[in-house]
Amino acid sequence: MLAACALSTREMQLDNNSANDFFPRTARSHVRSPAESSHRPSRAKIPSSTGYLLGAFVAAIALFLALWWMLISGGDEAPWIPAGLAASVVLLVVLSAREVVMRRAWTRYLLEQGGDRPSRAGSHKKSFSVKPHSTSVLSAGWRTIQKQSEEADSSSNPESHFDVFQLCQDYLSSTDDTLRSNNLPAEKRIAIRAGQDRIRAIQKYHLLTWARDSSRSLTYEAQQRARTSDKIEAANRALHCLESAQKFYPDETELHESSVAIREFIASVKVAHWVELAERSAFKGHYRRAIERYKDALFYLNRETVKEEVRIPGAERIAREIELLQSRMRARNDSSETSNTSKTNGKEKTPE
Repeated sequence: MLAACALSTREMQLDNNSANDFFPRTARSHVRSPAESSHRPSRAKIPSSTGYLLGAFVAAIALFLALWWMLISGGDEAPWIPAGLAASVVLLVVLSAREVVMRRAWTRYLLEQGGDRPSRAGSHKKSFSVKPHSTSVLSAGWRTIQKQSEEADSSSNPESHFDVFQLCQDYLSSTDDTLRSNNLPAEKRIAIRAGQDRIRAIQKYHLLTWARDSSRSLTYEAQQRARTSDKIEAANRALHCLESAQKFYPDETELHESSVAIREFIASVKVAHWVELAERSAFKGHYRRAIERYKDALFYLNRETVKEEVRIPGAERIAREIELLQSRMRARNDSSETSNTSKTNGKEKTPE
């Protein structure tokens, strides 16, 4: 289930559409055609995990030295202990976020370069070295894509589909360069264009599969998280995968509907969070604070992506809770004023 999200807080529910229907696993025919191409050099700086780690260590050392100097200037007898602890905490946080940061950096690089990024270490991907008008090399390229496509279908790792998508990008770019040649025979042009159509179908299939599987995994992760901030962070990562695919296929209904479903999940998490805080405040007798938190929930309910059939009952429920709390506040204030008046009258009637 990609984003079948329903989160309720006692009497209030925000239901989201199931996203299994958004990405149906349709059968795909592997078409055989002669095709291959050369790896295109990237024009932008390639994201580097080594550079990220180096920057993390440099930042931690700089923080350690800065705190150490400040503590020495303040007369601390053991400045390296708090400075070392602070630097260690920063380093641990940065290292734990490395996977998220590098994933987003690669996706941003993909979008800027039109989907082109170099092969990963340890993958079986082969870079294309296409000689213009070489039918045999194009055929070898097609076989490479077909092999990688079959391996991706049998793998449970969504990134394998992303790798095939990159191979297709390289192939299409190289064949475009080949088609620009003026002395290319008409028969070869027709064959190359037919191969491009087949590769585009494979490319679309694998990008949609990557977006579906990645967003499904991240949405499930978001549902399992306990903290609200962690839920929203994981859901936003899933949304980012879908939006990356939408850059290439903006008219895909499945991508749009899945994005809407995840946004509804994020909205339900935010609203439920503030409703829960409001109920806790009301239980403790902090009616004014509870009203403010109910208003925060109402704000997100009206602002975020929520279906009308969910928004209207939810808003009415929150409005009733606010009215009930306001009436309790008035009753408590009246009771307090009556009590104070009775005490005052009792003092005035007491004989001196």
